[in-house]
Amino acid sequence: MVMITMENVTERLRGECTRFLLEVKTGVFLGTINATVRELLWKKITESGEAGGAVLAYSSQTEQGFSLVMHGDPKKKVKDIDGIFLIETQ
Repeated sequence: MVMITMENVTERLRGECTRFLLEVKTGVFLGTINATVRELLWKKITESGEAGGAVLAYSSQTEQGFSLVMHGDPKKKVKDIDGIFLIETQ
């Protein structure tokens, strides 16, 4: 399972994400894709310069059962403390 949230993005970038994931709410994309597609899509998001802030969450073999990756300047920050992800609000 993969979830991507993006803030302050263009319609073009949102449209690109809907090719692979379902947009369940504006800027929130959800679906099941393989790791290669996930990494290529994330690379497109991070290198486009069109995302003000983005967070990628995906299933992985961690204590919490998922991993988080951030890009840009999202409103909330993710902190990794000893392998446990916590959310810090500003």
